[in-house]
Formats: sequence, structure tokens, C-alpha cells
Amino acid sequence: MTQQRHIKLGFILHGVGRTWNDWRHPERDVNASTSLAHYQRQAAIAERGKFDFLFVADSLSINEKSSPHYLNRFEPITILSALAATTSRIGLVATLTVSYSEPFNVARQFASLDHLSGGRAGWNVVTSWLGDTAANFSKTEHPAHAVRYRIAAEYLDVVQGLWDSWEDGAHVADKESGRFVDPDKLHQLNHQGEFFQVRGPLNIKRTPQGQPVIFQAGASDDGRSFAARRAEVIFTHAATQEEGQAYYADVKARARGFGRDPDRLFILPGIAAIVGDTDEDAEARYRELAALESIETGLGFLSRTFNDHDFRQYDLDAPFPDVEHIGLNSQQSGTLRILTEVRAENLTLRQVAERLATPRGAFVGSAETIANRLQQWFESGAADGFVLFEPLPGQLDLFVEKVIPILQARGLFRTDYEGTTFREHLGLAAPVNRHSSSGGRRNAA
Repeated sequence: MTQQRHIKLGFILHGVGRTWNDWRHPERDVNASTSLAHYQRQAAIAERGKFDFLFVADSLSINEKSSPHYLNRFEPITILSALAATTSRIGLVATLTVSYSEPFNVARQFASLDHLSGGRAGWNVVTSWLGDTAANFSKTEHPAHAVRYRIAAEYLDVVQGLWDSWEDGAHVADKESGRFVDPDKLHQLNHQGEFFQVRGPLNIKRTPQGQPVIFQAGASDDGRSFAARRAEVIFTHAATQEEGQAYYADVKARARGFGRDPDRLFILPGIAAIVGDTDEDAEARYRELAALESIETGLGFLSRTFNDHDFRQYDLDAPFPDVEHIGLNSQQSGTLRILTEVRAENLTLRQVAERLATPRGAFVGSAETIANRLQQWFESGAADGFVLFEPLPGQLDLFVEKVIPILQARGLFRTDYEGTTFREHLGLAAPVNRHSSSGGRRNAA
């Protein structure tokens, strides 16, 4: 009998907010991005709502024009390790870059988080798009876009190889014989590659779920192929249901082409849901949010997409500037999406910035309206689930109190967690250790 398919849900921990001005809302805690108590409250609400996971985004470069949350926030592994102690079931997904970290350290950090949480860790594998990040790591230049994905592929090979250092049963701990490990079940990696040379073995045993769950956010052509080949969950952007369907079909087809079961790869668009008592009430709440924003917010989003390029130097009402060469080695997919709209509609810089400053999104309405749209996207092949932003204070509570029960009543969302590990929530089998007697590489989801 085929198991019923359920919507997957994540919640992104975004402190004071994701834009440049939403921190100014009267009910927003201006210290939220570095408040353990704030994140503990959100984690408790999300776990009460049976969300699959919490998600922490990250980057490693700021300047004085960066958005408030990015200016002042916790390092992802640190905050999720703290939350592991105050939650018991919800998954914990941290963003960590392959361009500015070492595979051995990262393998050790995520294995530690998986042990600390009882098998709830996930790694969002990113390559970093902001070019000036190099200056924080004693490097003279940022790797080119295509090179970053070659680094990512090898990096993931190394980390997953290190996670397989210990076979099940390697940790003998036999006090009578004095044997702590079975040396035949502890393996060196001895990786010699284009970018990394790593001996191993990892100095922490195999984790409760075998390996942490692999996330990715590939949107460019290189990114989509990498995600389709290697990720188990993809965090993506889709402004419309049609855009979601196109991305979903493309990436699932790529996964199938790589010999994977596309039903074991979950595609989750980010959504900024605004729940109201009625559709009209939700619209009023959206206008409350939009009133906090200005053209500066839109220019800020543009700057971040185009490698921190300063758009304030241009005439707002002139044609959109020629900056394609700046964006393509940065956030390539975002660059191309914006430039496609500019060319199709002959937009000025002001028009682009205004659109980015106050996007309404598809998920503004009553609990019933939002549940209907989530169901439409899910059942029409636009999403396997969603990653929820909290655009206004209190929206996570409203989503859990009002939207989740509707989805549960329709059989679209769990009423309780299926197991104890993150993989069990998602319905993913534990990866096969490459050294086990059954043979085989890690699972490809």
C-alpha cells in the first residue's frame, strides 16, 4: 500500500527579519538575531506544529549597507547546537559554505550536531556568492561560479567519506578485553583530489541517522545539476505557482537522469505567509509590512544579488544599468531572473527596486485561503513542501494555530512525528556505509 504523501515544512530563523526595514515593526525585538530566548520560543512553536525542521541561513561578508539581520547574528552551528538541548524532534539545518571552510572540520561539526540532537542534523551546502568574502579568509580572489561547484562536488565527497569512517559496531568499548575500537571497522579516507587532500579517519563515530541530511539551493544551471545529483532537500524560490512547477519539473527530471528516485528529493520553496482572520485582514497586515519598506530595501536586495554592487550611484528613473557581468559570477540565478524581467518589460531601476522592496507573494490571506494555496502548489507539482519565513511578529503562531489544523484535517500534514530522527520525518532511509558488508556508496536519496 502506497504511503500518503505529506507536505514538508521548515521554518527559517531570521531574527529581526529578512529585509532592511522590517526590524522597525513595533512588536519586533531588535535584539532577536542574537537572542537565544527568542529562538527557543520559535523552535518550541515550530516543534509544537510538527514542522520537519528549523533552518539557519548564513553568509560571511557584510558591509555597512547589509540588512540588519545579516549585520548581527549567530553562527549557524552554534545556535542550532543550543536549540538541540531545548527541542527533541524537529530537524536542525545549518548553512555552511564549501568555499571558505575545511571538509574535516565541517564533517566533525555536523557529526557532533547529529549526536547532540539524537539524529536531527542537516547541512545546507552553499558555495558563497559575495566576492568580497575572500578578503575575510586571506584570499586574493573569489572562485569563479563554475569552479565553486567543482569544489562543492569534491568537498561533499570528502565530508560524506569522512562520515563513513566508522562502521556500525566499530565502537566496541569492551572494558574486559580493553578493546575500545575494532580497527577493522575504522577506515582512513586517503582522498587525493583537485582541491583537497584528506587522510581521515574522522574523530567521532558514525551518527544516529548515518549521515546528516543534505540540503542545497541550486537555481543556476550548474546549481540545479549539483542539487539534482547530490541534495536530498532543495530550498528554492518561486514567485508564482507556474514558476514553481517549471523548476520542480526541471530538477526532478535531472535527478531521474542521474539515476535517482525523484520522489526521494524534496523541493521546498520559501514563502512569507501572512495569515489573517479574513482575506481582507491579511491584506491589511501586508500593507502594514509594506509601509515599513522603502526604495532602499529594493536597492539593498539588488546590491546583494549583484555581489554588493552599489546601485545608489545610478539615476533611479533611467533604464536599468548594464551590470550583467557583475552578477553572473555572484548569485547567477537571481541576476538572470531580474535581467529577464528588465528586458521583457523595459523596466527602470526604480521599478525593479520597488518590486523587490514590497513583494506581496502568493500566500497572503485567511487560514483557509493559505491552506488552499499550499495544497494547490503541493498537488500540482510545484512543491513537495515549503520553508516558512515570518514576515511579521506572531505569524508563526498563527500559522501553527490556524493553518496546520486545516492541513491535518485534509490529510496533507502529519499529526505527530513519524520517528525520532530527521531522516525518519522525511521518509529517507539511512545511507549505506561504503565500508559495510552490504557494499555500496552512500545513498543518493
